[in-house]
Amino acid sequence: MKILYSFILSMLILGPSCLAQREIIDKVVATIGGELVLLSEVEEQHALMEAQSGVLPADARCNIMDQLMASKLLVNQAKLDSIEISDEEVEAQLDARIERILGFMNNDVTQFETYYGQTINEVKAQFREDLKSQILADRMRSQVMASVTVTPSEVKQFFSSIPLDSLPYFNSEVEVGEIVYKPEVNKEERQKTIEKLESIRQRIIDGEDFAELAAKYSDDGSARAGGDLGWAKRGKYVPEFEAAAFKLEKEEISPVVESEFGFHLIQMLERRGNSIHVRHILIKPELTDADLEKAKAHLDSVRQLLTTDSLTFSQAVKLYSNEDVQSYNNDGRMVNPATGNTFFEIGDLDPDIYFTIDTMEIGAISQPFQFRDQVGDVYFRIVKLQSRTKPHKANLKQDYSKIQKAAIESKKSEYISNWIKDKVEATYIDIDALYSACPVLDKWKVKDIRP
Repeated sequence: MKILYSFILSMLILGPSCLAQREIIDKVVATIGGELVLLSEVEEQHALMEAQSGVLPADARCNIMDQLMASKLLVNQAKLDSIEISDEEVEAQLDARIERILGFMNNDVTQFETYYGQTINEVKAQFREDLKSQILADRMRSQVMASVTVTPSEVKQFFSSIPLDSLPYFNSEVEVGEIVYKPEVNKEERQKTIEKLESIRQRIIDGEDFAELAAKYSDDGSARAGGDLGWAKRGKYVPEFEAAAFKLEKEEISPVVESEFGFHLIQMLERRGNSIHVRHILIKPELTDADLEKAKAHLDSVRQLLTTDSLTFSQAVKLYSNEDVQSYNNDGRMVNPATGNTFFEIGDLDPDIYFTIDTMEIGAISQPFQFRDQVGDVYFRIVKLQSRTKPHKANLKQDYSKIQKAAIESKKSEYISNWIKDKVEATYIDIDALYSACPVLDKWKVKDIRP
């Protein structure tokens, strides 16, 4: 798990890792215009990759240096082009990444600070400049690539260039439509929850500790931290929660607030302009068996309308499916997060969907079935098997979108390589002799151009 946290912090987020354990006598190993590559950066990336993958090839450090130099060249050009990144954007991305790590730690701030040996603010300060450089590089790369597209004829040409014996085989894939419905809690349970929170609120007003009551009663992951949600900028929370939170004065406790997650008590700890530090107690009202049966019956009636052709699946999605589900704006078609398209290999599907569609014919609609989302909330869904392909060798008719994606990635790779080559010719570059035996770095060795 320790490696996981470092991986998220360094690879997904910030660049130089907290992972390296051995002492490194640091020095500059490459200069690209006004940007520097440090030995510690190379070694830390190497240590991280080694921890993730085990034994690395002998030229791993050469490849790491190549990647770092490309990133520094992008940053150097971004600065020359006066691309600006606001402090607010950097802070927002820092917060998002820290929160992702906290999510793996069940939002336990104490565990986070014990693990890193620093407070959250100290960790953010350590990585703020690295993140800004990463954002600059990404922004520059996006700007360079913005004009890269492929025409249908280029897709066809790309496909034709692949040797027949190198064409990939694709497993069977399916497209699945869904209509999702969230059961409604009955009035009695809602009222019980409101009254419970009102009682807790009064106990806090009478002198009991908010954090202790949050730890005891809250249904949110932040309960372990006494309900503490840390600092957040305006726009982070759902509207109902945010509107109530921003109205509060320091130490003030809100009345009971309802959001899509349940019912809350919110306490303002501190506010700085458009940033707030709050804690909360969340209680989710319990669904009764009657609530669940009512939701299932509701979707069953929708299914009856579909099977009698009283309305199309797309129409039913707009009328009956939850609007906050991703498929709602895609005519009910589920989107594969790994590919961004609507096709799933069987192994990519949730087991409940896989077992439901396993014996279905194309166009068939399932009975309603229950599932839980990532935070444990109960939903019901019906699914429609939209299409199913057989295992096959890649071809333009069935796999155009995949081939198009590969074609554009190939074109982008060639484009950025040529861009780097052009910029290298006009940029002062110096590489330490430590990497003189790296063939991959030959493209960086050009005539001496002084800054």
